[in-house]
Amino acid sequence: MGDYLFNDFHSVSAKAWKNKIQVDLNGKDYNKSLITNLNEGISIKPFYHGDNFKQITIPKIPSRYKICQTIFINDEKKANYLAKDALDRGADSIKFIALQPFNIDSLLDDLSSKSTDNSLDIYFQLHFLEENFFLRLIKKNKGLNLFLNTDIIGNLVKTGNWFNDQIQDHQILNTILKNGGKNCIVAGIDASIYQNSGANIIQQIAYALAHANEYLNYYGQALGSQINFNFSVGSNYFLEIAKLRAIRYLWDLLLSEYNLEYEASIFVEPSIRNKSLYDHNTNMLRTTTECMSAVLGGANTISNLAYDAIFHKKNEFGERIARNQLIILKEESHLNNASFVNGSYYIEELTFEIAEKALDLFKKIEKSGGFIKQLFNGTIQRKIVESGNKEQEQFENNEMVLVGTNKYKNEIDKMKETIQLYPFLKTRNKETVIESVIAKRLAEDLEKERLKSESN
Repeated sequence: MGDYLFNDFHSVSAKAWKNKIQVDLNGKDYNKSLITNLNEGISIKPFYHGDNFKQITIPKIPSRYKICQTIFINDEKKANYLAKDALDRGADSIKFIALQPFNIDSLLDDLSSKSTDNSLDIYFQLHFLEENFFLRLIKKNKGLNLFLNTDIIGNLVKTGNWFNDQIQDHQILNTILKNGGKNCIVAGIDASIYQNSGANIIQQIAYALAHANEYLNYYGQALGSQINFNFSVGSNYFLEIAKLRAIRYLWDLLLSEYNLEYEASIFVEPSIRNKSLYDHNTNMLRTTTECMSAVLGGANTISNLAYDAIFHKKNEFGERIARNQLIILKEESHLNNASFVNGSYYIEELTFEIAEKALDLFKKIEKSGGFIKQLFNGTIQRKIVESGNKEQEQFENNEMVLVGTNKYKNEIDKMKETIQLYPFLKTRNKETVIESVIAKRLAEDLEKERLKSESN
């Protein structure tokens, strides 16, 4: 099967294609009929062609992604057991979430034996900052690659407060960075909060980049390769692929300004923003396409979200299905890496446009004093709220569809008796130094009304 297959066909220019389309439209306006305008300020064309092909070189895309199982630490021995079980069942990395310090030895006991080549990645999402604990965690690491994801700015964004105060938090992070070592990536950028709170894709990338640049400005060469990006991906399939490709390109571009060269480490999870309480099995369809976007976008590690995660306590069935979705994509669909999209006119041009617009927004943030300054004057929060409100309005007007929720509802679907976890935004009455960025699902208000009607 060679190029000779196409020898009998004449090449057609982009101009000729457009002329033919306009003839077939029978007088209808080309732009109004076939151009889709996105919230990101990007116009999706009906076709993409080599005549006006825009492309950027994406650096260091991983050859194979890792499947991650996320585990909350209530009991260290149980968490250790669940981690080993997940690794035996197809996961090849683990993410632990903890609200307070834990017994490190019990948690990590014998986990290194699950990796024959000392390549087992252990990610942490720790909702506290204690210098001595972090140093002990680094010291006790044996045969594992640790990702501590220490993100003092991310905590400020999500909670409205520093862990302690700005100076002390930076001092603690500086100490941890100096003790990280080659098998421990200390810092993290939690960009998932931007997606889950309603920021558009351009904002997500620009804010993640500006967020990371605050650490580069403060720590410089000391930061080195000690950073891991955490992104959430939504259901806009091709844009999410382009988003992850764009952040790799822009991170490489930013590092070059500091005379640094390190591969971007990207951890990805599906978004919670579009997940639904009603007709919740559709969440499996959403997470499948979102995980595919993560794979084709070039994620290093992907942790799937269970279909019932927003309203059920963690359970073996939900976790197994979520993990198996990734295993099927990798082992049966043979989606191992991002090489499939190379050369696609559509995705390459989307990547170019997203990167260009995100870089422009990043430059504006830096020109205005940087990310932290814009957090304290409320600019970042206001822009996210504006974007989120626009998206919410589109959902309520059925311009943005969640099947089974605002369209094709199953009216006999009852959920009130099955809810184990509170699935809605919780209000917090706590004094903060800045307004926090709050994650909220699109369907919450509609779901509350449906739950009320179940009582009637």
